[in-house]
Amino acid sequence: MPQDLSFYYAAVPAVLLVGLAKGGMGDALSLIGLPFLALVVSPVEAAAILLPILVFMDMISLVIWRKHGDWATLKIMLPGAVFGIALGWATSALVPGNMLRIVIGAVTILFCLRYFWNNYGPGAGKIIPPRGQRPVAAGLWGTFSGYGSFVAHAGGAPFQIYALPLKLQPREYTGTSVRFFAILNAIKLIPYFALGQLDTQNLATSATLLPFAPLATLAGAWCVRRMKPAIFYPFMYAMALIAALLIVREGLGW
Repeated sequence: MPQDLSFYYAAVPAVLLVGLAKGGMGDALSLIGLPFLALVVSPVEAAAILLPILVFMDMISLVIWRKHGDWATLKIMLPGAVFGIALGWATSALVPGNMLRIVIGAVTILFCLRYFWNNYGPGAGKIIPPRGQRPVAAGLWGTFSGYGSFVAHAGGAPFQIYALPLKLQPREYTGTSVRFFAILNAIKLIPYFALGQLDTQNLATSATLLPFAPLATLAGAWCVRRMKPAIFYPFMYAMALIAALLIVREGLGW
């Protein structure tokens, strides 16, 4: 377990940022948090330390958002996501994670820019109706989300590409996202154990950071509960855009 205080100067802000994201404040905060921790330990070790904390945060988020969620979205996205995790486990040594980061990030950037162009560009003002459920698209983006979550810690962007255009109410969207990633993170524990990343030392380090998790998660949920759709969706697209830029930056090694 790290004894150097510099570790905790980086690790505590990382946990707080990830907790705000888990509360519903957007995947970008989570992606900012992981590099914080990676300043003092290797990226692989940082991910291993954060995973048990993420699972604990998921449990808190599930309680907070237990009355909210869109089961239709979960039913058609989860099978692809589980397949994506299995595919990532099987091919993690073969497919460069950086290449996947660049592809996912680039697609998400175009997706977000399209939203802002349609809503704030020259032709803004046209009402775009919510998209219906699309099983093929849900399976595709679910697979990308599961795969990206396992090999590149970039599962949020593909989920948002499919789920945001559904235009669910903010609480329903957040509840759906919380359930989706809680299931993915629980499943990911199995291959992480198999790969030897969740050893005694990393778990002990996770335990020292655990007390900060509930505070940040509750703070994120408090903010989301007070957001109107007119504020929530531009904010979420902005968070997705920031996350995508961070993903591409990491993939390019900048």
